[in-house]
Amino acid sequence: MVKRDMICPARIRSVTRGLVGALLLAGGVSGGAMDAAAGGGAAGDLVFPPGADPRFHWDDLAALADHDLSGQTITILSPWTGPDKALVESVIAYFETATGARVLHGGSDSFEQQILIDAEAGSPPDIAVFPQPGLVADLAAKGHLRPMPADTADWLSAHYAAGDSWAGLARHAGPDGVPRLYAFPYKAELKSLVWYVPENFAEAGLSLPRSQEDLLALSDHLVRLGETPWCIGLGSGGATGWPATDWVEEFMLRLYPPQVYDAWVSHAIPFDDPRVIAAIEAFGAFVRTPGYVAGGPAAVAATDFRDSPAGLFTLPPRCWMHRQASFIPTFFPPGTQIGRDVDFFYFPAYADRDLGQPVLGQPVLGSGAFWARMSDAPAAAVFLSFLRSPLAHEIWMAQSGFLTPHRGVNPDLYGDPTLRKMGAILLGASLFRFDGSDLMPGAIGAGAFWTGMLDYVAGAPAAQVAAQIQKTWDSLD
Repeated sequence: MVKRDMICPARIRSVTRGLVGALLLAGGVSGGAMDAAAGGGAAGDLVFPPGADPRFHWDDLAALADHDLSGQTITILSPWTGPDKALVESVIAYFETATGARVLHGGSDSFEQQILIDAEAGSPPDIAVFPQPGLVADLAAKGHLRPMPADTADWLSAHYAAGDSWAGLARHAGPDGVPRLYAFPYKAELKSLVWYVPENFAEAGLSLPRSQEDLLALSDHLVRLGETPWCIGLGSGGATGWPATDWVEEFMLRLYPPQVYDAWVSHAIPFDDPRVIAAIEAFGAFVRTPGYVAGGPAAVAATDFRDSPAGLFTLPPRCWMHRQASFIPTFFPPGTQIGRDVDFFYFPAYADRDLGQPVLGQPVLGSGAFWARMSDAPAAAVFLSFLRSPLAHEIWMAQSGFLTPHRGVNPDLYGDPTLRKMGAILLGASLFRFDGSDLMPGAIGAGAFWTGMLDYVAGAPAAQVAAQIQKTWDSLD
């Protein structure tokens, strides 16, 4: 087969404009026709032949073809290796085919260290993909990043679910101290999930909870039946304790307005603020209530988080629910089918909170990738504008491992029903916030917070734990 980079870029653009821009939009064109017109090469390297599936936004590809980037090269550095590297490159291929640009993408397991080295050495990539916004903020403050176009915040607000939240995560102070958007969010992860076995719920006549009040009532009901509602495991080798930080973050988003969460993460309010203590104690209602957790509180810290969902699948079940992020199915028993053997529901908000403000809606905790420009290469700016298009999201979401808050995509294109259901939760979010511990200084978010939660589960008072974490944070100033 002829390789994509062996075909004349002008011919690629001509094929893309001619077929995708005319025939496809007039009623579609088969993948075979596209291959034939391109000499069997350009479209043959694309995972979905343009026009073959009308559910995709192929008009985005036609619009992209208006950019003639022949002879231009873009370099991208990301944290993605293995399957994720291949998946993102499957999206990049459409950009190359339509524009004639060449994109060199490298993935690194040590991205955080490598990008700092490259930036300080004056040899950064044109675009970097950051797995968390804290590093974006650091490099923006040092002048290593180029601001996003002025309309980016408004675009995110109009096109992303909880778009203002995403814009806020991408807004940082530049070297002059002025806040600007320095990154574009593309690819999200979801944490606010509770896993359960549908057959168990059906046999017991249980309904899925719609609020935190319902969830606690369900937990109490299971205890009265002699069952154990929850499996919780905090073990993770040198990172033991981190799953508990997610619980606290979930409650910070459900008990208070988002400004409180932001102030807590940035240390504008102290860690031992009464509101933070209350969030820790809300976690305690699950982990320290007698009969709520398999093995009792003493077993929680000793149970590896990867092993903790196993109790869902025993006969009889050792537990009925497990709160964990979208990645946890990796550790389910081999052959487990989501939707049949196990399923999930949104970790709900409170139905009745006296917050002196409108109802908080459906906050979602998660993480995501942030793409930022590190050079003035015009082609790099065009590539980031391509990420706004529904098609750039649909190509990846139709495969695996991708969620998006983009309201303009066709949700039917998700590669499996599980991703589609997770995507619906993300699209229904009224608020999105990044994993708070990842935004705190490492000594807190990956240190004192972890160990403090272990102390709390072991019986230490929440106020004492919060005060100790605050003492550690004070020592960093």
